[in-house]
Amino acid sequence: MASAAIFSSLRRRRSPSLEAFLVPVDLSEVALLETLISVSGDVVSCFSDNRFPFQRRNSRALVGKVEIFRSMLECLRDSADGGVLTPTAVLCLKELYLLLYRSKILLDYCARSSKLWLLLQNHCVSGHFHDLCQEFSTLLDVFPVGEIGLSDDVREQVELLQRQSKRAKLFVDKKDDALRIRFFWFLNEFESGRVPDSKDLRCFFVDKLQMLDAKSCRVEVEALEEQIVNHEGDVEPTVPVLNGMVAITRYCRFLLFGFEEELEVESQKRARKRLITQEIAETFFTVPKDFCCPITLDLMCDPVIISTGQTYDRRSIWRWMEEGHCTCPKTGVLLSHNRLVPNRALRNLIMQWCSAHGVPYDPPEGVDPSVEMFASACPSKASLVANRETAMLLIQQLADGSQVAKTVAAREIRLLAKNGKENRAFIAQAGAIPHLRKLLSSPNAVAQENSVTALLNLSIFERNKSMIVKEGCLGSIVEVLQFGHTTEARENAAATLFSLSAVHEYKKQIADNVGAVEALAWLLQEGTQRGKKDAVTALFNLSTHTENCLRMIEAGAVKAMVLALGNEGVSEEAAGALALIVRQPIGAMAVVREEAAVGGLIGIMRCGTPRGKENAVAALLELCRSGGAAATERVVRAPALAGLLQTLLFTGTKRARRKAASLARVFQRCENASLHYGGLGVGYAFASDSASTRNTTSFVSDVSLPMSISVPVL
Repeated sequence: MASAAIFSSLRRRRSPSLEAFLVPVDLSEVALLETLISVSGDVVSCFSDNRFPFQRRNSRALVGKVEIFRSMLECLRDSADGGVLTPTAVLCLKELYLLLYRSKILLDYCARSSKLWLLLQNHCVSGHFHDLCQEFSTLLDVFPVGEIGLSDDVREQVELLQRQSKRAKLFVDKKDDALRIRFFWFLNEFESGRVPDSKDLRCFFVDKLQMLDAKSCRVEVEALEEQIVNHEGDVEPTVPVLNGMVAITRYCRFLLFGFEEELEVESQKRARKRLITQEIAETFFTVPKDFCCPITLDLMCDPVIISTGQTYDRRSIWRWMEEGHCTCPKTGVLLSHNRLVPNRALRNLIMQWCSAHGVPYDPPEGVDPSVEMFASACPSKASLVANRETAMLLIQQLADGSQVAKTVAAREIRLLAKNGKENRAFIAQAGAIPHLRKLLSSPNAVAQENSVTALLNLSIFERNKSMIVKEGCLGSIVEVLQFGHTTEARENAAATLFSLSAVHEYKKQIADNVGAVEALAWLLQEGTQRGKKDAVTALFNLSTHTENCLRMIEAGAVKAMVLALGNEGVSEEAAGALALIVRQPIGAMAVVREEAAVGGLIGIMRCGTPRGKENAVAALLELCRSGGAAATERVVRAPALAGLLQTLLFTGTKRARRKAASLARVFQRCENASLHYGGLGVGYAFASDSASTRNTTSFVSDVSLPMSISVPVL
C-alpha cells in the first residue's frame, strides 16, 4: 500500500502530529478497537455535515466509507467473542488505523485550504481520494470478514462497500474543473494587459467561490502566499502563476468590497505582541543566547540559516538584505546568495523552551518576508498588471477616502511595496508619496505607522529617494522619529532616514533638519535593540559627509555612539561612524573627551566581529592622526593594545591588518621617543603591561614589521 508520505505535497497550515503515521504497538486488542472507533467517530462527526468548498462528492464518499468501518468496529466490539481476534485481523486493523488517519488529514485539508488552491489542485486532490479508495479496497480484500463476529446487516454493508470500492474510478468534478479553467481565463486576461469586467469578477469570486467579504479574500491571499513559501522547484503551478493569483485576488478584494474594514483586530494583535514582549522582559530567567537573533538580540520566532551558516530571525535578516547589505551581519563575510533556509531544529527547541518556561510563543503572522524575496524574483505580467490596478485603487482612497479607508490603503501600499522594484516604481509614479506624507501627521497611530513604513519600502528603490525628498517628506519623517505614536513608527522613520542617506547630497539635508540627529542619538541610547540598529546605521551614513561632523557633536551623537560601543548588536556600526568622525580634528577632540571611547574601541578589538575589529582599529588610528599628542598618548597607553595589535596583524581582515600595522608604527614612534628622552610615560605603560622577562622593545620584534612595508592612508 502507498505510504502516508503521499500527503507531504498537501500543504497545510497545521502539520499532522507524528503519531498520525505510527501505529500504536502497545495496545491490546480491545484498546485497538476502542482507538479505531474513536478515530473513525472523529472523522464522521467532524466532516459528515461539513460543507466542503470543492471535492464535495469525493469527500462525502470517503466519509461514508469511514462510517461503515465505524459500524463494523462497534459491532466487533459488542460481539460476544469480540475480544478474540486472529493475527490477520489484528494486522488489518492496524493498517486501517493508518488509513483512517490519512482520511482525516485529507478531509481536513479540503475543509481548511484556500479555495483557489483547491481549484488549482483539483486533479491532484481527486487522485488522492481515488488512491485512498483503492487502498480501502485492498484492505477489504484481505480482511477476514467471515472470521469475526459481525451481524448480518453490518456484513452486508461491508461486502457492498468491498464491491463498490473495486468498481470505483477516479472522479474529477466537472463543475470544479470548469471553475479552474475560468480562473485561468482571468489570469490570461491580466497577462495580456486587459482587466476583466468587474461583473465577471464578482460572479466568479462572490457567486461561485462564495467569498462574501474582504476578510475571506485576505485569508485567500495569505493562504496562497503560504504556498509560495512552500513551493518546491518547478512543481505546477509555477511561482509566477501563484504570484498572479495573489495579485488578482488582492485586486478583487478592494474592487468588490471596498475599504471600510475594521482595524480593531489589527490593534488587538499589536497590543498582544507588546504584552508578550513585556512579559518576557519581566521574567526572572534569561533567554538562552543561541535562541536570540544576533541582529535584534530578541527571541527568534522564525530562525533561518544564510549562506555563511549563521542563523538569524527571518524578518531581521530579510530587512538587513533589503537595506542593501550583502554581507553577513555577524561575520562580515560576503553572502554568496540570498536564500534563507529554515532552521527547523532550532525552531523546535525554541518552542519547547517557551512551553517549558510558560513564555508565549508568537509565530510569524501574515506575509512571510521570504515570500517577498521569492516573489520579487519571479514577477509575471499578470501580477504586475493586477498590482498596478490595485495600487490605483489604493491611491484613490488615500486621496479621497475616509479615515478608515486611508488607514487600510496605507497598510496595503506598505505590503505591496515590499514585493519587488516594479511595484515600488509604479506606486511612486502613480502619486502615492504626497498622500503618504500627509498621513505621517495623522493622529491615528496605525495610519502613521503604515505610512512611514510604506515610505521606507518605497525608498528602497533608488529612483524613489529623490521623489520622497522633493515632496518634502524629510521634515515629516523627522517629526515621526521624534514624536511618533508607536515605537515601530519611530524605528521605521530612522530606517527611512538611513535609506535616504544613501544618496550623498541628502546627508547634509537630513542632518540640517532640526532635531533629526538628536532624535537618532536618543534612539541609539534609549530605543529597543532594533531601534538602536536603525539609529546607528542612519548615523553612520550621516557621518560619511564631512560637513555633518560639527552638527553630530553638538547633537550628542558622538556621545551616543561611544556608549553604543558596549552594545554587541550595534558596536560595529558605531565604531565605523567614529572612525569617520575622528578624521577631523574637531571630531577627534570630541571623542577624546569621552572617557569610555578608547576603552570601548579596545573592547571591540578584543571580542568584536571581524568587521567590528577593523572599524575599531581604524578609529584608533585616525584618532592618533587627527587628535594630537594627547589623543595619541591615550591610545598607546591603553591596556593590552600591544597584544591585540599583534593578534590582529595575523588574524584580521586585509584592511584591519593594514590599519593595525600603521597603528603599530605610531606606537613604536611614541615608545622610541619616550626611551630617547628617558621618560616613563608611554614606554613605562607598555613595559608594565608585559611579562617581567619581556623588555620594552620586544613588541617591535613580535610585530615583525619590515622596513619596506607600505601602508596606504585610507
